[in-house]
Amino acid sequence: MLRWVWRQLTSMRTALQLLLLLAVAAVPGSLFPQRRANPAVVTQYLKDNPDTGPWLDRLQMFDVFSSVWFSAIYLLLFTSLVGCVLPRTKAHLTALRSAPPRTPRRFSRLPQHGSIVLNGGRAEMPDPDPTTAIKDAAAILRKLRYRVDLRDADTATPSVGAERGFMKEAGNLLFHTALIGVLISVAIGGMFGYRGQKLIVEGEGFTNALIGYDSFSPGTNFNPDNLTPFALTLNDFDVRFNRDDQATYGQPLDFTARMTVQENPDQPAEDRVLKVNAPIGIGGTNVYLVGNGYAPIVEIRDGEGNIAFSGPVPAQPTDSAYTSTIVIKAPDANPDQLGFVGFFLPTAVMNDEGLAFGSDPDPFNPRLNLNSYYGDLGLDDGTPRSVYQLDTTDLTQLNGRDLDAGGIVLEPGQTYELPEGRGSITFDGLKRFVALDITYDPGKIGALIFSTLALTGLILSLINARRRAWIKASATPGGGTTLEYGLLARGEDAGLHNEAARLEQALLSRWGLTPPHEPGKLVPPPGTPQHK
Repeated sequence: MLRWVWRQLTSMRTALQLLLLLAVAAVPGSLFPQRRANPAVVTQYLKDNPDTGPWLDRLQMFDVFSSVWFSAIYLLLFTSLVGCVLPRTKAHLTALRSAPPRTPRRFSRLPQHGSIVLNGGRAEMPDPDPTTAIKDAAAILRKLRYRVDLRDADTATPSVGAERGFMKEAGNLLFHTALIGVLISVAIGGMFGYRGQKLIVEGEGFTNALIGYDSFSPGTNFNPDNLTPFALTLNDFDVRFNRDDQATYGQPLDFTARMTVQENPDQPAEDRVLKVNAPIGIGGTNVYLVGNGYAPIVEIRDGEGNIAFSGPVPAQPTDSAYTSTIVIKAPDANPDQLGFVGFFLPTAVMNDEGLAFGSDPDPFNPRLNLNSYYGDLGLDDGTPRSVYQLDTTDLTQLNGRDLDAGGIVLEPGQTYELPEGRGSITFDGLKRFVALDITYDPGKIGALIFSTLALTGLILSLINARRRAWIKASATPGGGTTLEYGLLARGEDAGLHNEAARLEQALLSRWGLTPPHEPGKLVPPPGTPQHK
């Protein structure tokens, strides 16, 4: 039973089925949010779907690529490929060293066959004897890239066996071996790689340490000591919008982040440029530009007149005009903590109803629209809180459109005094920020190399055909020599007919004979006149 199971597992059909099953098993990873990529989205999905969410979580639909069932398919595919490739490689090496199969007795049983009679009796080209004729035929087969083996050269019926197309099986083996390499490379990347996200405001920097990331997804065998000790600083970020074509007016044309990068403490810093689809490579780690926006600079003073918060606050863009949501928290304010939530408009325009909306992504008329709250921000109980959300459950609202105090509307340089003497907020200026995706994948180069080898092997297996040919020479009664030839393909080969015609034409040309049919046509069926 174990032997039977092993034979079934290591068959090529099973390997192909497992490869298809692996592709199907990866589909839920694109249908459901993945905890490793964005745990906050998974948490929100579970809250929004209290009935189906827990069941999907039990089935590991939010951890597809590290789930038990996906890993089982992955390991079975790996085992199947290894068990399939090794025996076939051994058989292929044996076939390379062995001689072509013995010459058949009856060529008429082969799918392509024919005969040529050499009895012209011409003085300028005398009829060869069987031994000479078979040697000349072997030379022709070699020119046609066959591996030849002369047999019975000293007898009355010498023959030659030939074989070609070993690159087809070699390409097939290369493809499957490279596929194993791709699986290993992907596994190495998943085990020892990592991926993190970081938001950096102009003038600020980042050091490649766990504490510096906004979010971080390590591999299963990740070691923090292996982090590349690089540092980078965002000097400035420039976005160029279309101002020439009315049809695409305001659409972004180019994003350019000018950064100062230091690969390690012993090397000098250098200026680098980061663009979309043009990452910065730092010691095997790639830094990608994946997002950007505005960061209004605000200063918050509490009810005692002390500065509770000061600095840029990233606002999250929501549309092409960079209308952005913003949350500001001042946990150090006294006597109560302060919180602000609202939106930022780079170019604010008022409609007929007195509502502001964004009309352009460039900051031609920047404006902050905020509501304010005071109370407990919930940051002191150890519960993780998103910096982009404000939980107003335990807060009391100070400002808002529906309150007597109204909402807070600020332009650069303006200050607003909060009601009830709770403090003030000042809009000091504006900076830009970039969102970076920092990845390290040690298996990436291996995956590229093995993918290229797999493609090469696939091409070799498709353009080559495994074929065998035999030619036998014998003396013709009354003088002359008769050559019989036959061809056989391993598997289906639609080009075998043309190959036989090519061999026939080469043999006829060697002795200056003219075929009775048009060159390139298929070999005539049995019963047609022989070539003389």
